[in-house]
Amino acid sequence: MAFIDWVLHPTELWAAFWFFMRHAPPDEKTVKLQVSGDMKRCYDFLEMTSRSFAAVIQELNPKLRDGICLFYLVLRGLDTIEDDMTIPGARKRHLLETFHEIIYQKGWTFKESGPDEKDALLLVEFDIVINEFLRLPTEFQDVIADITRRMGAGMAKYTRARVESLEDYNEYCHYAAGLVGHGLSRLFAVSGLEDKSVGEQLELANSMGLFLQKTNITRDINEDVLDGRCFWPKAVWSKYADSEEHLIDRENRDKGMEALNEMCTNVLQHIPDVLEYLNQIQEPSVFRFCAIPQVMAIATIVLCYDNSRVLDGNVKIRKGEALKLISQATTLDNVKRTFYRYIEQLERKNQPDNPMHNQVAKIIDRTKKDIARTLKGGAPVDFTKEYLVLILFFFTITTFFYSYLTEKSSF
Repeated sequence: MAFIDWVLHPTELWAAFWFFMRHAPPDEKTVKLQVSGDMKRCYDFLEMTSRSFAAVIQELNPKLRDGICLFYLVLRGLDTIEDDMTIPGARKRHLLETFHEIIYQKGWTFKESGPDEKDALLLVEFDIVINEFLRLPTEFQDVIADITRRMGAGMAKYTRARVESLEDYNEYCHYAAGLVGHGLSRLFAVSGLEDKSVGEQLELANSMGLFLQKTNITRDINEDVLDGRCFWPKAVWSKYADSEEHLIDRENRDKGMEALNEMCTNVLQHIPDVLEYLNQIQEPSVFRFCAIPQVMAIATIVLCYDNSRVLDGNVKIRKGEALKLISQATTLDNVKRTFYRYIEQLERKNQPDNPMHNQVAKIIDRTKKDIARTLKGGAPVDFTKEYLVLILFFFTITTFFYSYLTEKSSF
């Protein structure tokens, strides 16, 4: 199947080739970063917990790289506690509400994670993260601690509260991801790599986080329901199902699809803010760091839209497609072209009999007009010509084998 994907999408194969040429194995990366001791172990944790984030963090400007690595690990530790369903409620809430103080406690570790918690080792050796956190400049520590405090309080709230309304949904996503956008924006500014105004555009930063978080929540519905939880707001799913389990039941598939498309539509509303935020970012490594997750998200949410496979299990974009997106997320114009391309895919999927058709059509129309107006050269034209490349690929292979067989028959 993987081979067929590469053949049908040869430009993705080319992108994969260049990606693997440019990116060293994890051990080589830490050598190139010129880190050792505890900080090297922190980058090891980064690789263990998220290979995708590790790649973009390690390519950041040195003024930001260690700080954002540690910011990510602190929040990953917090998130690991929130996700662990084996920790008693009162104990979990206390940990979440005091985690911003814990990160100042030298020697603190946590060995109470459940047996299936994949990131438990991070908490077992969390004293290493704390040691490096305490070596950061004070202004970095202040931002990380403040975001950890606010996020922990929000997570603690939602260990008891359910996501009932759309307002709850936006608030939960703010705590889970919007605050990450706030923290990153403030770190960009205090590092001096971006203008101070970037650290003040918190509504746009919040939308950056919500676009990612809502995409993941929408995509992960099957997995979450089977795990006994659901982050889709009841205000949405209760219109289409009697329970969260009924939402993914095949006997209720038509209504489940309507709920899915409404959730996708909610995600798509954040696109204007995402593009406006990226327009502010000037430093190249910071831009790539911000842009790569966003292009992954637009590809994922377009894949999820009107896709019944989402209700049956987790769907993901192709690996080659992801590598191609990474390779192209280098400039604002490239990102706009990527969004435009996926918006055109969405337009083809948005059928008139879909109850969300009109709302989605408005988002499509606005996005295409905004991009066409601001993109150099106007609306992009797809010059990829995947199938022309495919023909050339087969022609090359055929020529090779013909030459080989001809030469062999001459002996």
